[in-house]
Amino acid sequence: MLSAQEAKRRLIDGNEEYIGAEASSGDISPEIRRSTAENGQHPYAVIVACSDSRVIPESIFSAGIGELFVIRVAGNVVGPHELGSIEYAVDHLGTRLVVVLGHTQCGAVGASLEGHGEGAVGCILAEIAAAIGEERDELAACRLNVMHGVSRIREAFSKRFAGLEVAGAVYRTHSGEVEFL
Repeated sequence: MLSAQEAKRRLIDGNEEYIGAEASSGDISPEIRRSTAENGQHPYAVIVACSDSRVIPESIFSAGIGELFVIRVAGNVVGPHELGSIEYAVDHLGTRLVVVLGHTQCGAVGASLEGHGEGAVGCILAEIAAAIGEERDELAACRLNVMHGVSRIREAFSKRFAGLEVAGAVYRTHSGEVEFL
Protein backbone atom coordinates (compact mmCIF):
# COMPACT_ATOMS: atom_id res chain seq x y z
CA MET A 1 0.00 0.00 0.00
CA LEU A 2 1.29 3.43 -0.95
CA SER A 3 1.26 6.40 1.36
CA ALA A 4 -0.73 9.45 0.31
CA GLN A 5 2.48 11.27 -0.68
CA GLU A 6 3.74 8.32 -2.76
CA ALA A 7 0.34 8.05 -4.44
CA LYS A 8 0.31 11.78 -5.27
CA ARG A 9 3.82 11.55 -6.76
CA ARG A 10 2.65 8.62 -8.89
CA LEU A 11 -0.31 10.69 -10.17
CA ILE A 12 1.96 13.64 -11.00
CA ASP A 13 4.44 11.39 -12.82
CA GLY A 14 1.62 9.65 -14.69
CA ASN A 15 0.17 13.00 -15.78
CA GLU A 16 3.58 14.13 -17.06
CA GLU A 17 3.76 10.93 -19.11
CA TYR A 18 0.22 11.45 -20.43
CA ILE A 19 0.81 15.03 -21.63
CA GLY A 20 3.10 13.83 -24.43
CA ALA A 21 1.53 10.43 -25.05
CA GLU A 22 -0.17 9.29 -28.24
CA ALA A 23 -1.91 6.35 -26.55
CA SER A 24 -2.74 5.29 -23.00
CA SER A 25 0.10 3.51 -21.26
CA GLY A 26 -1.87 1.97 -18.39
CA ASP A 27 -1.70 -1.79 -18.02
CA ILE A 28 -4.90 -3.37 -19.36
CA SER A 29 -3.31 -6.72 -20.21
CA PRO A 30 -4.99 -10.11 -19.78
CA GLU A 31 -2.51 -10.77 -16.95
CA ILE A 32 -3.58 -7.74 -14.90
CA ARG A 33 -7.26 -8.51 -15.53
CA ARG A 34 -6.69 -12.05 -14.28
CA SER A 35 -4.62 -10.89 -11.31
CA THR A 36 -7.18 -8.33 -10.14
CA ALA A 37 -10.00 -10.82 -10.66
CA GLU A 38 -8.21 -13.40 -8.51
CA ASN A 39 -6.55 -11.11 -5.95
CA GLY A 40 -8.89 -8.13 -5.79
CA GLN A 41 -8.22 -4.47 -6.38
CA HIS A 42 -5.63 -2.36 -4.59
CA PRO A 43 -6.02 1.18 -5.96
CA TYR A 44 -3.43 3.70 -4.83
CA ALA A 45 -5.80 6.69 -5.19
CA VAL A 46 -9.48 7.61 -5.29
CA ILE A 47 -10.37 10.10 -8.00
CA VAL A 48 -13.70 11.96 -7.86
CA ALA A 49 -14.04 13.25 -11.42
CA CYS A 50 -16.64 14.80 -13.67
CA SER A 51 -18.62 12.58 -16.02
CA ASP A 52 -17.39 14.63 -18.99
CA SER A 53 -16.25 12.27 -21.75
CA ARG A 54 -13.03 14.27 -22.20
CA VAL A 55 -11.97 13.58 -18.61
CA ILE A 56 -10.64 10.01 -18.37
CA PRO A 57 -8.72 9.67 -15.08
CA GLU A 58 -7.05 6.37 -15.98
CA SER A 59 -5.60 7.98 -19.10
CA ILE A 60 -4.85 11.36 -17.52
CA PHE A 61 -2.72 9.63 -14.88
CA SER A 62 -1.34 6.84 -17.13
CA ALA A 63 -2.96 4.21 -14.91
CA GLY A 64 -4.22 0.75 -15.70
CA ILE A 65 -6.68 -1.73 -14.30
CA GLY A 66 -6.83 -1.78 -10.50
CA GLU A 67 -4.74 1.34 -9.94
CA LEU A 68 -7.40 4.03 -9.47
CA PHE A 69 -10.79 3.93 -7.74
CA VAL A 70 -12.72 6.35 -9.95
CA ILE A 71 -16.01 7.97 -8.98
CA ARG A 72 -17.59 9.97 -11.81
CA VAL A 73 -20.44 12.43 -11.41
CA ALA A 74 -21.35 15.55 -13.38
CA GLY A 75 -19.57 18.57 -11.93
CA ASN A 76 -17.44 16.29 -9.69
CA VAL A 77 -19.81 17.12 -6.83
CA VAL A 78 -19.52 15.23 -3.56
CA GLY A 79 -22.78 14.03 -2.03
CA PRO A 80 -23.83 11.02 0.05
CA HIS A 81 -23.30 8.45 -2.72
CA GLU A 82 -19.83 9.72 -3.50
CA LEU A 83 -18.93 9.81 0.21
CA GLY A 84 -20.08 6.21 0.54
CA SER A 85 -17.91 5.17 -2.39
CA ILE A 86 -14.91 7.01 -0.96
CA GLU A 87 -15.49 5.42 2.44
CA TYR A 88 -15.46 1.97 0.83
CA ALA A 89 -12.15 2.62 -0.94
CA VAL A 90 -10.49 4.09 2.15
CA ASP A 91 -11.90 1.70 4.75
CA HIS A 92 -11.94 -1.59 2.82
CA LEU A 93 -9.24 -1.13 0.18
CA GLY A 94 -6.76 0.92 2.22
CA THR A 95 -6.47 3.82 -0.21
CA ARG A 96 -4.90 6.87 1.45
CA LEU A 97 -5.23 9.57 -1.23
CA VAL A 98 -8.49 11.08 -2.47
CA VAL A 99 -8.37 13.63 -5.29
CA VAL A 100 -11.31 15.76 -6.39
CA LEU A 101 -10.57 16.41 -10.05
CA GLY A 102 -12.33 19.30 -11.74
CA HIS A 103 -11.64 20.43 -15.30
CA THR A 104 -11.71 23.45 -17.55
CA GLN A 105 -14.72 23.88 -19.83
CA CYS A 106 -16.96 22.00 -17.38
CA GLY A 107 -20.55 22.07 -18.63
CA ALA A 108 -21.96 21.73 -15.12
CA VAL A 109 -19.93 24.65 -13.77
CA GLY A 110 -20.86 26.67 -16.86
CA ALA A 111 -24.56 25.87 -16.44
CA SER A 112 -24.38 26.89 -12.80
CA LEU A 113 -22.69 30.17 -13.75
CA GLU A 114 -25.49 30.82 -16.23
CA GLY A 115 -28.16 30.10 -13.62
CA HIS A 116 -29.57 26.96 -15.20
CA GLY A 117 -30.94 24.22 -13.00
CA GLU A 118 -34.07 22.54 -14.26
CA GLY A 119 -34.89 18.85 -13.96
CA ALA A 120 -32.87 16.25 -12.11
CA VAL A 121 -29.60 18.04 -12.87
CA GLY A 122 -30.82 20.89 -10.67
CA CYS A 123 -29.49 19.24 -7.50
CA ILE A 124 -26.00 19.08 -9.05
CA LEU A 125 -26.11 22.69 -10.20
CA ALA A 126 -27.41 23.83 -6.80
CA GLU A 127 -24.43 22.13 -5.13
CA ILE A 128 -22.05 23.88 -7.53
CA ALA A 129 -23.81 27.23 -7.02
CA ALA A 130 -23.38 26.88 -3.26
CA ALA A 131 -19.68 26.14 -3.78
CA ILE A 132 -18.93 29.05 -6.12
CA GLY A 133 -21.10 31.75 -4.54
CA GLU A 134 -20.80 35.02 -6.44
CA GLU A 135 -17.72 33.99 -8.45
CA ARG A 136 -18.18 34.63 -12.22
CA ASP A 137 -14.80 33.56 -13.58
CA GLU A 138 -15.08 30.02 -14.93
CA LEU A 139 -11.63 28.78 -13.84
CA ALA A 140 -11.95 30.35 -10.40
CA ALA A 141 -15.44 28.81 -10.08
CA CYS A 142 -14.03 25.42 -11.07
CA ARG A 143 -11.37 25.68 -8.37
CA LEU A 144 -13.94 26.74 -5.75
CA ASN A 145 -16.15 23.81 -6.70
CA VAL A 146 -13.22 21.40 -6.37
CA MET A 147 -12.23 22.79 -2.97
CA HIS A 148 -15.84 22.55 -1.79
CA GLY A 149 -15.72 18.83 -2.56
CA VAL A 150 -12.36 18.53 -0.79
CA SER A 151 -13.85 20.21 2.30
CA ARG A 152 -16.85 17.86 2.34
CA ILE A 153 -14.58 14.82 2.20
CA ARG A 154 -12.25 16.16 4.89
CA GLU A 155 -15.20 16.94 7.18
CA ALA A 156 -16.55 13.43 6.71
CA PHE A 157 -13.33 11.45 7.15
CA SER A 158 -10.34 13.40 8.49
CA LYS A 159 -10.86 12.35 12.10
CA ARG A 160 -11.80 8.80 11.19
CA PHE A 161 -8.97 7.72 8.90
CA ALA A 162 -5.37 8.36 9.95
CA GLY A 163 -3.00 9.16 7.11
CA LEU A 164 -5.75 10.12 4.67
CA GLU A 165 -4.89 13.00 2.35
CA VAL A 166 -7.56 14.80 0.35
CA ALA A 167 -6.40 17.00 -2.50
CA GLY A 168 -8.00 19.11 -5.18
CA ALA A 169 -6.85 19.31 -8.78
CA VAL A 170 -7.92 20.83 -12.08
CA TYR A 171 -7.44 19.09 -15.43
CA ARG A 172 -6.85 21.45 -18.35
CA THR A 173 -8.71 20.03 -21.33
CA HIS A 174 -6.52 21.82 -23.90
CA SER A 175 -3.08 20.79 -22.62
CA GLY A 176 -3.82 17.66 -20.59
CA GLU A 177 -1.98 19.13 -17.60
CA VAL A 178 -3.25 18.57 -14.07
CA GLU A 179 -2.76 21.38 -11.59
CA PHE A 180 -2.88 20.27 -7.96
CA LEU A 181 -4.41 22.99 -5.78
